Amino acid sequence: MSVRDQRGGEVNGPTIWTVEAVRRLGMTTDIETAAAILGIGRTLAFELSKADQFPVRLLRLGRRVLVPIPDLLRLLGAGDAEALRDAAEPGDGQPSRR
Repeated sequence: MSVRDQRGGEVNGPTIWTVEAVRRLGMTTDIETAAAILGIGRTLAFELSKADQFPVRLLRLGRRVLVPIPDLLRLLGAGDAEALRDAAEPGDGQPSRR
């Protein structure tokens, strides 16, 4: 599986997944991308999926398997990062009205 940069060009070498990069994937991703984020191989990811032992909830749509990004972020300890960041910002806790 090749990885593409934001302009669609192919990127060689391992991808370094940051919290921001994972969030930019949207609400779900495929199991191959989730495996790369977790640092496991594609084969192991599908074996875990088949045995119902993948470390996060999977959405099975026919033959397609999707991984919810919020679940993946929680597993990695980054699911509450936004809430912690918001709590550290000064203000009254209400959303800004810009």
